[in-house]
Amino acid sequence: MRLKGKSALITGSARGIGRAFAEAYAREGATVAIADIDLEAAEATAKAIGSAAYAVRLDVTDQSSIEAAVKAVEVRTGGLDVLINNAAIFDLAPIVEITRASYEKLFSVNVAGTLFMLQAAARSMIARGKGGRIINMASQAGRRGEPLVAVYCATKAAVISLTQSAGLDLIKHRINVNGIAPGVVDSDMWDQVDALFAKYENRPKGEKKRLVGEGVPYGRMGKPEDLAGMAVFLASDEAEYIVAQTYNVDGGQWMS
Repeated sequence: MRLKGKSALITGSARGIGRAFAEAYAREGATVAIADIDLEAAEATAKAIGSAAYAVRLDVTDQSSIEAAVKAVEVRTGGLDVLINNAAIFDLAPIVEITRASYEKLFSVNVAGTLFMLQAAARSMIARGKGGRIINMASQAGRRGEPLVAVYCATKAAVISLTQSAGLDLIKHRINVNGIAPGVVDSDMWDQVDALFAKYENRPKGEKKRLVGEGVPYGRMGKPEDLAGMAVFLASDEAEYIVAQTYNVDGGQWMS
């Protein structure tokens, strides 16, 4: 029960990695807002988790939605202790085929969504005066470029940089900001990734996913549950002295 009595909000948590985090937080004693643009799916996830979870509609590209979600947590639990910025989208294309619309959409969700959600949570935590934890989901894609994934890689590099800057700025308020950089994780998003690689690399569907799984030193793709331990740790009192770091949880794919 390392998070007993804590109030958390996890963006994009109706499914996948975010849902695994929400389930782990509930087991550790936290009350969790399942915040997602798909309210029906969020409500189903909250119901499946039980009384420790509740659904909140959230569009991280809409400032009023961000502020309403944070307010909903304050009203429900008295204040926000932990934010996980998990909501993200993916796209890929060769450099000469990247569209401005794709670029703007990815940066709107992955970077601006992370920044302004972080900002709203930090304002709430500062006003409450009890500190807090903010965890940003980066990626191994933020550690280096890829030929077909320039924009997504750039968004996740920006998340790592934001984590560093926000961590240094907010620790004076006893708000610890850190990040998690997963590798390849078997989720709904990776099915989309595989389909895009199939298109641009002329592969049969499923082959890219198989190949990247085989390339992980651990021997397989990650599962959402593989990341949950780090998410719990960074929200716990054990991580009190950790500031502005991004941890690789990737089966050995990247070393830093």
